[in-house]
Amino acid sequence: MATPQPPMSDERRGFLLGVTAYLIWGFAALYWVQAEPVQAQDLLAHRAFWSMPFVLLCLLFIGRLRSALSILRQPRTMAVMTASALLGATNWLVFLWAISHEQASDAALGYFLLPLVNVVIGLTVFRESIDTPQKVGVAFAVAAVSLQVIYHGGLPLVALGLSLSFGLYGGIRKKVSVGSLEGLFIETLLMSPFALAWIVYRDGAGLGQYGLGVDMVLLGAGAFTAIPLISYVAAGRLLPLSALGLVFYIGPTTQLLVAVYAFEEPFTGVQAAAFGLVWIGLAIVTLDNARRLRQSRRLRARAAEAAP
Repeated sequence: MATPQPPMSDERRGFLLGVTAYLIWGFAALYWVQAEPVQAQDLLAHRAFWSMPFVLLCLLFIGRLRSALSILRQPRTMAVMTASALLGATNWLVFLWAISHEQASDAALGYFLLPLVNVVIGLTVFRESIDTPQKVGVAFAVAAVSLQVIYHGGLPLVALGLSLSFGLYGGIRKKVSVGSLEGLFIETLLMSPFALAWIVYRDGAGLGQYGLGVDMVLLGAGAFTAIPLISYVAAGRLLPLSALGLVFYIGPTTQLLVAVYAFEEPFTGVQAAAFGLVWIGLAIVTLDNARRLRQSRRLRARAAEAAP
């Protein structure tokens, strides 16, 4: 007789959901570049508009549409969801602009910074504790940004825009008790009227203008947008924000490889130094996180042994 498998822990489920989200985001540029020559603002409109019916169908399929619609009668929650929708749209637009302007490597740097930005948000917004290795990791991230400021004479706006908008998005979503699918439905419902107006104003915003291949990319924008975002938000609800930020940086690694090897973007010595500083910071905090995780497991094991 087969031994029943123990139920998967929230920690493990959160880890798997986060990895799924970041893998999809890591290869996302290869998807969106297929929509050329559609402009970034038009792609944003299609992402926002086609995400709503896709999420609606998902809610109908699992029988949770009523719970999603009940959120519309909660003014405080709707105010928070409006803010998260604005931040989500900002993040989408910055990323799409970066891909269409040969700055995919800068976008990758932004998502490399995201784990450390999440640590800062977790510390300042959620009053999560932060230890010395995490402080050192954040210091390396600050050094990486400062290096680019000194060399280029200005802030790395794409990188900072992506990391701050998405970090704040995750932080805001954590402040409301709304399921990942229901929350995304409300966000896209708020965006969709503006997105539809833009698509009409732009005579289809690229739809039906550049061939069947581009049309399929635009129509599939909803599913491609919703699936990783649902996974990420669900992971954020299962893990502390700081833990989520410190673990899931497989996505930006993939993004950087795509930028350098698929798009053949130049990778300068200054960029390499900046990425190196961020990687050192991530290595420090990741090793510390692994150490604390092992300690927690040992404590749980001892408590289980001591229990009658």
